[in-house]
Amino acid sequence: MLVPVLLLLLLLLLLPLAVLRQPRSQDARLSWLASLQHRVAWGALGWAAAWQQQRLEQRTRHVGQSQQQALRWCLQGAQRPHCPLSGSTDTNTFRNHLPLTKISQAQEEGSQEQLLPPTSNQYHGDAFLQATLLGLAALKKAHPEVVAPGSTACVTPTSPWPRPLPWLGHALGQASSPGARDPGALLLEALRCPGLRALEAGTATELLDVFLGLEADGEELAEAVATGNPGPPLPRRAAELREALEQGPRGLALRLWPKLQVVVTLDSGGQTEAVAALGALWCQGLAFFSPAYTASGGVVGLNLWPEQPRGLYLLPPGAPFIELLPVKKGAQEETTSTVLLAEAQKGMEYELVLTDHTSLTRCRLGDVVQVVGAYNQCPIVRFVCRLGQALSVRGEDIGEDVFSEALGQAVRQWPGAKLLDHVCVESSILDSSEGSAPHYEVFVELRGLRNLSEENRDKLDHCLQEASPRYKSLRFWGSVGPARVYLVGQGAFRSLRAALAASPSSPFPPEMPRVLRHRHLAQLLQRRVVS
Repeated sequence: MLVPVLLLLLLLLLLPLAVLRQPRSQDARLSWLASLQHRVAWGALGWAAAWQQQRLEQRTRHVGQSQQQALRWCLQGAQRPHCPLSGSTDTNTFRNHLPLTKISQAQEEGSQEQLLPPTSNQYHGDAFLQATLLGLAALKKAHPEVVAPGSTACVTPTSPWPRPLPWLGHALGQASSPGARDPGALLLEALRCPGLRALEAGTATELLDVFLGLEADGEELAEAVATGNPGPPLPRRAAELREALEQGPRGLALRLWPKLQVVVTLDSGGQTEAVAALGALWCQGLAFFSPAYTASGGVVGLNLWPEQPRGLYLLPPGAPFIELLPVKKGAQEETTSTVLLAEAQKGMEYELVLTDHTSLTRCRLGDVVQVVGAYNQCPIVRFVCRLGQALSVRGEDIGEDVFSEALGQAVRQWPGAKLLDHVCVESSILDSSEGSAPHYEVFVELRGLRNLSEENRDKLDHCLQEASPRYKSLRFWGSVGPARVYLVGQGAFRSLRAALAASPSSPFPPEMPRVLRHRHLAQLLQRRVVS
């Protein structure tokens, strides 16, 4: 299967020399050449994607055998002179000799430990390439027009594709320059192209920052387009940009690019809120697609269904070795036996456990998934929450999903408000519970509301009590104080994300924490409070 792909790529490289010798005008030759390169490039990707799809079909139809091979790969790569598992691939022996290890909750700057056992370049290359090729094929099937030359632009230095293919960027007709690092230059290139059909960004939170920056610097960007800095002057396009920006954030993307169909970002922890904010305001009316779900820097789920309104992911049976740990509500600390992919039950929630061959650590990621269906013998899941993002000042253990739902209910009762971002801090981190009961400090960024009244702040505490009987009981007895809500200014969360990305232990793509456990990060937001 690889031979036809290589031949197509060779044709892609050699055709320019042959075409340039033909007796045509220079513009006609270049236009025909670009069209031919585009067709050949997509042909090569189609062959490669079909091969990956065939491999996936075989593995998911024989998931037990595939997981046995993945386990054997892990054990062979980690064989040591006194390794108790040497020569054995029995899953029970594997579980008995290797206890479960929790991932660190510290996903912020200041922690030097690895969030995952280091994975090999071979694993990363294979899994990332598979996610990229299958994602491109699925996107093309759902939105055929996005593959037209010049119809796609990425507005962030990072790509939503786990394994970007910059060597094919020009041939695929991407409007943005592959490998460009300046976010402003990338956005400017996209703004110069009114015919875009797909808008790409590394993550939804990064795209949210792009649109907030566009609103702040819109006039400067329009002037750059008008004067041709860089590129030829486009005064008419600049006038269109100014008119689109004057009408506000709602539906801005479609006013800037009337043919736009889909937004492509890479899904990871803490992105749901940004997707909701983009969908309600700037990207209203557009489809969202993520080719994969990543956790702690690795691909753990494949998205083969762009038409689904909410991300559903297939847990693949290859390396690394995946186990599922049943989640018991209110008893996550209890030790329970794991199950394999073929044993997953629909409707159940599980924590992901990954084992890689480098360190042979059965690592509990903290990411909780719910099984919603099956693809052959492999589970299809949706991601629910991250256990490491729970709040607990008196043992109440309010999960990330429970708190987000309660906050969403409260914000819907704040007239005109749209939630852009939030994080929580337990009061002990900021030493703010002196003379009062321990409580939550909640920092929010909103659109449509400049000040928070005491009545609005109280609504979050009421919603939390409705969502958690344990929290309600602790509030009744005064063991926990009311949640305190602070409104931060625009750009506060962008500064927080910059601080998180600067951490040496930060995974890619960066996961957005919802609970801060380091004082200096909480103080960063505290200094940006406006109400």
